[in-house]
Amino acid sequence: MKNQSLNLESVSHRFGNLLAVDDVTLSVEPGEIVCLVGPSGCGKSTLLRIAAGLEPLQQGRVSIGSEIMADGSLTVPPEQRNVGLVFQDYALFPHLSVRDNIAFGLRDVTSAEKRERTELALERTGLQRWADTFPHELSGGQQQRVALARAIAPRPRVVLLDEPFSGLDAELRHQVRDGAAAILRETGVATLMVTHDSEEAMYIADRIAVMREGSLRQIGPPDDIYLQPTDAFVAAFFGDVNRFRGLVSMAGVETPLGRVDTNGFADGTEVEVLMRPEAVVLSDTEGTVATVKNARFLGRTSLIDVTIGDGEAIAVRIRVAGRQLPAAGTRVFVRRSGDQAFIFAPGTPK
Repeated sequence: MKNQSLNLESVSHRFGNLLAVDDVTLSVEPGEIVCLVGPSGCGKSTLLRIAAGLEPLQQGRVSIGSEIMADGSLTVPPEQRNVGLVFQDYALFPHLSVRDNIAFGLRDVTSAEKRERTELALERTGLQRWADTFPHELSGGQQQRVALARAIAPRPRVVLLDEPFSGLDAELRHQVRDGAAAILRETGVATLMVTHDSEEAMYIADRIAVMREGSLRQIGPPDDIYLQPTDAFVAAFFGDVNRFRGLVSMAGVETPLGRVDTNGFADGTEVEVLMRPEAVVLSDTEGTVATVKNARFLGRTSLIDVTIGDGEAIAVRIRVAGRQLPAAGTRVFVRRSGDQAFIFAPGTPK
């Protein structure tokens, strides 16, 4: 079967008075991994369940390729959509071996084809040596691979994953998601994945869709989301930010860390300027005088918190490479480096 796209058009969904999904339009192309990210309760898992057919569509349209799965008059049951599902708890059958778990979803195929597809899924996920093992005898990473193998064995048109790596420890999570991404791209299937982890989305996704309060705030490649956020919420969701208020003038916006060029705001407009900690650096000779409040070494980077000014001092966070731990009370110079300063009108979503 030819790989097909997943299309969600103007989808809205309510739970009582709560608007959980608000007019979302999103497509996922064959071979593409799109990550839905956002805080808890933003509607991302609901949208995934609507795509799967596990939640009835209330408004909009869901289609795979040119075939409508749900609209105002038609609903294709989940089991007829040929969609592969992987959830956080994996939902493996404890009484079945790895091989039998994978084969379980292969219906309407000959015995020979079932064996062939099962063995191919075992091979793709590197599970051949555990084929006759039961789930309770496997590690968390191995169980995750079984769930993925079971999802891809029927050659689905779409794969949907809901927080599939959240139950794994940090080291194993990196390892398993690398393998999972490679498998999904190899199959050429359209993949929509829900995660609350912004770093994970940056790492695995071809495109990221950022949700808040049911609505889609921005969608694009990871570098666009990080370097060109459309609002303050998106900017802050992908890491710490320093926030300053200022007035626009012809020369730009003055901040405690120097002047920032504006991006089209009229003179006299009050704006909020956001700067990422890695866009602020320590200097021996130039910049704004600041006092170190504390410094912490995080392994690959160090976080340094400083204050600028006296009285109601302005707090600024700096992220630097390696180990740099100036003592509390040390007077330093700080300045902006690079272009990671974002300007928004006050009141834009945070």
